[in-house]
Amino acid sequence: MHLEISNPMDYHAALYIRLSKEDENEGPSQSVQNQESLLQEFVQQNRLPVYDAYVDDGWSGTNFDRPAFRRMIADIEAKKVNMVITKDLSRLGRDYILTGHYMERYFPEHRVRYISLLDGIDTGVDSTANDITPFRAIMNDLYAKDISKKIKSVKRDKQRKGQFIGGKPVYGYKMHPTEKNRIVIDEKAAPTVRRIFGMALDGMSCRQIAGRLNTEGIPTPAAYARLPIAKSGPYSGLWSSERISDMLQNETYIGNMVQGRSVKISYKSKKCLRQARENWVVVEGTHEPLINQEVFQKVGMLVNSRKHTRSRTYDFLLKGLIFCHECGYPLAVINRKNARGEDVLYFICRTYQRFTKAGVCTCHSMKEETVTKAVLAKVREICQAHLDPDWLQPIAAKAVEDARKASDCGAETASLQARIGNLTAHLDQMYLDRLSGLLSEPDFQRIYQKAKMDRGVLEERLKSLREQKKQPINTEEKARALVQRFLDSAFTSRELLVSLIERVELTKDKEIIIKFRFHELEALS
Repeated sequence: MHLEISNPMDYHAALYIRLSKEDENEGPSQSVQNQESLLQEFVQQNRLPVYDAYVDDGWSGTNFDRPAFRRMIADIEAKKVNMVITKDLSRLGRDYILTGHYMERYFPEHRVRYISLLDGIDTGVDSTANDITPFRAIMNDLYAKDISKKIKSVKRDKQRKGQFIGGKPVYGYKMHPTEKNRIVIDEKAAPTVRRIFGMALDGMSCRQIAGRLNTEGIPTPAAYARLPIAKSGPYSGLWSSERISDMLQNETYIGNMVQGRSVKISYKSKKCLRQARENWVVVEGTHEPLINQEVFQKVGMLVNSRKHTRSRTYDFLLKGLIFCHECGYPLAVINRKNARGEDVLYFICRTYQRFTKAGVCTCHSMKEETVTKAVLAKVREICQAHLDPDWLQPIAAKAVEDARKASDCGAETASLQARIGNLTAHLDQMYLDRLSGLLSEPDFQRIYQKAKMDRGVLEERLKSLREQKKQPINTEEKARALVQRFLDSAFTSRELLVSLIERVELTKDKEIIIKFRFHELEALS
């Protein structure tokens, strides 16, 4: 189709050019030079002013986060460009959903005329070529999907053969200087790897090893490989216990090629999902080992033996809400014995805990109970201004009357009696299990005490119900007590705290900062 522009001086054209590695297989006609030549010839023939040429060389059409493309969009937003010209529709993109978004919505909303030369598409005129554009976009998407399947199949085959197909080899190895898909020992980094395994063999924990390396200023694998930092933070450039643990369990160091530990969600997304160990592709004896098998197995047993020490967790009211004010990371909670031998929980900065010797952040140590009480006091102070006891009184009175009527029928009494009976039978059975040796003494004591305490609570409740039946109920007094109990206890509800509070921050000076979810409450704090 021969395209003509009737009013060329009204436009500022953008020449968009894209070439991916897959497109190179289609022949020289897809080259950057060929595309540019075709576009330049068209604008010269139609005397179109060109604002700029935008070239994305080596970028897939399924990815719209391309540097030149984003720059072109920015120029469109700034009203510097009102016409986009490509060689064909696939140069704009191969994802039919996003391609359709730009064709059908974005370009028209920004008054941008789009022209695809070889497809005969011109959004500035009515034509049948424009009508079948969605079908062209779908075909381009199917082509990208087919190419993705073929590439994935080839890569999987290379993995099964033990050929390295990653971008960077694991720390301690480098690419073979002459042979493709092979790795060899990196003599500069290898001593550090051997030393890490040696320290682990001497009984040092992963955290201790990371602290030693950080103290000595040894570059991390990312820093050594000169990889860009995606997101800078307090951990940037520091060894971590997780990194050390991963290295100590990596079979690559005993000469086995380990690949396929994560897979992309789809050919349209960069996100990857971690795979279970049984789905990894492991090929033995593909390269020279850095660590012998015996040392690797001993270190593996030492690492696994410590895993149970990290499994204990603690429940506390501010869980998931408390953060370090300085570094922004969630605060950890640790258990310490006081002078009387009682367990006491303390908040501590996780960054400081992991990188103490590196001098990153500060301790922030403070009793969990102290922080929680301060937060609850502040929440109670602010929220009580919004609660009117007189308004709650009629509601509570109705609730008391309903409860009295329900108690008269005896349903709760019958339920309590049945539950007490079940717990008594359960206690008898536990005692028999203890005598027969099916239940150990520590387990018996723990379960027995818990069941006995639960039965005691139910018996107290049953006793209270029986006394209520004997005495007349003063509905007004009961309602007033109910209102007061709500005002006293409502603020200790975790559900309420999560609904009201966005986050609580603890500063290095032990100052507590509460950030509420509602601006009205923020103004009162």
